[in-house]
Amino acid sequence: MDAIRKQATKLREQVARQQQAVLKQFGAGGYGGSDNVVTDEAELQHHQKLEKLYIPTRAAKAVLKQFGAGGYGGSDNVVTDEAELQHHQKLEKLYISTRAAKHFQRDIVRGVEGYIVTGSKQVEIGTKLSEDSRKYGADNTCTSGNTLSKAALSFGRARAQMEKEHGNLLKSLGTQVAEPLRAMVMGAPLEDARHLAQRYDRVRQEAEAQAIEVSKRQAKVREGTGNPDMASKLEAAEAKLQDLKSNMGILGKEAAAAMSAVEAQQQRLTLQRLIAMVESERTYHQRVLQILDLLEGEMISERQRIEAPPSPMMESMPPPPSYEEVNGVFTSPTHNGSTDSMSYFLGEVMYTYQAESDVELNLVVGEYVVVRKVSNNGWAEGECKGKAGWFPYGYVERRERVLASKMAEVFFQREHVLASKMAEVF
Repeated sequence: MDAIRKQATKLREQVARQQQAVLKQFGAGGYGGSDNVVTDEAELQHHQKLEKLYIPTRAAKAVLKQFGAGGYGGSDNVVTDEAELQHHQKLEKLYISTRAAKHFQRDIVRGVEGYIVTGSKQVEIGTKLSEDSRKYGADNTCTSGNTLSKAALSFGRARAQMEKEHGNLLKSLGTQVAEPLRAMVMGAPLEDARHLAQRYDRVRQEAEAQAIEVSKRQAKVREGTGNPDMASKLEAAEAKLQDLKSNMGILGKEAAAAMSAVEAQQQRLTLQRLIAMVESERTYHQRVLQILDLLEGEMISERQRIEAPPSPMMESMPPPPSYEEVNGVFTSPTHNGSTDSMSYFLGEVMYTYQAESDVELNLVVGEYVVVRKVSNNGWAEGECKGKAGWFPYGYVERRERVLASKMAEVFFQREHVLASKMAEVF
């Protein structure tokens, strides 16, 4: 239809120029069907040609004036009223909107599919790394300790857990994001709605062509001699045009309703899938963070253990001596025939010690012990927090000066224990 408009414009300009030239030359009043100013055969033929060009130009101008320009599919030529124009513009906007949403959904699907392919390769690499780490931890034959073996085992186990979570994320993105959107892009509702819109456009184009045909027949009837065949053909053409317009209106409403439903579904489903994608990734990162926090804690603890000053060796020490409390007086038998005794003093615990029998005393770093006896076999006897027992003497350091608050705490506990024992006696 654009070509017809351009041709009509060109013809109008050409006719106008030629009309001005003829009027200027002959001083006559246009194309009234008169040839009385034609002076020769060549001029007569030229005049008749101009008249033939003028008639279709006038008809095309009438069509353009009646039906307008622009619109869905490149033309609004058959829009005859404001309501039809608004309806047509709405359908055009719906078509553009659903097409853009379809392209966005397709881009999401392609992006997620690419992420899944790349992520699957990453999972494969990470799984291989975890297997290598666990293999080293299990087969390590280092003679200086098993610290690195433990770290390798912990890292391999954590790496395997993270890759499992990564695989779950990829699976979730595929089933909850890519597949629903792909089904929407390729689904029947969208295709059906687009087919309705395309049918509407075809009927509209047919109506445009029929409107031109009606205009031509109207021109022939006006210029004819009252031929009844021409009038009947005009009536048939006008009836066909009305049928096309009616069909166009029905198809337009159906297409608009279908496209509106598809647009709403596209907006809702796409937003839901985006939210699902965000939630899946958030859950994945939270779980990975928990795994990494636990792994970091284990590794830092192991590093602190190996970097800390070595505690006194216990392998060569004999068992602690046994002792009996008689009337509140502690005695220690000799070990290998000798016993080293000294006056009471305060010792600060430098290493934690876990008692292995009822006669031993638990030690916690930072506490103070009242050391009452030191044996020559490496054991010492003392009190801490109201309890007495043996402990490795190398685990404490003698303190000549102690904070007053610490002294008060130690002696308060000791007096409280003595008072409790006296109460039990009486």
